[in-house]
Amino acid sequence: MADAFSAAAEPTRRRLLQLLATGPKTVSELAEHFPATRPAISQHLAVLADAGLVTARKDGRHRHYSVVPAGIARLRAEIDRFWTDELDLLVADATRLATATADHAH
Repeated sequence: MADAFSAAAEPTRRRLLQLLATGPKTVSELAEHFPATRPAISQHLAVLADAGLVTARKDGRHRHYSVVPAGIARLRAEIDRFWTDELDLLVADATRLATATADHAH
C-alpha cells in the first residue's frame, strides 16, 4: 500500500480528493476538471486507491470512485502528527508579536 501522505501531496490528487469529497464520481466526471487525459486521471486514482484513500465501484462500463473515510482519517492523523507543540508555540509567538506591533502603531 502506498503512503497516503505522499499520494495526497501531489496537486492533481489533492484536487481529486476534494472533488470526491462531495460524492462519488466517474473518471469522466472527474476528468472534466483537468487538462489531463482520462487515462492520466485514472492513474492518479489508482495511486489514491493503492494508498487506501479512494475506492471504485464498477457499474457496467463505468467505475464510480469515492473517498474511503477510514483512509482520510489515517491521512488526517498523519498530518496532525506534524502539528507539534513547537509549531503551536511558534504560532502563539507570531500572534503576540503581530498584536504588539499593531498596538504600537496606534
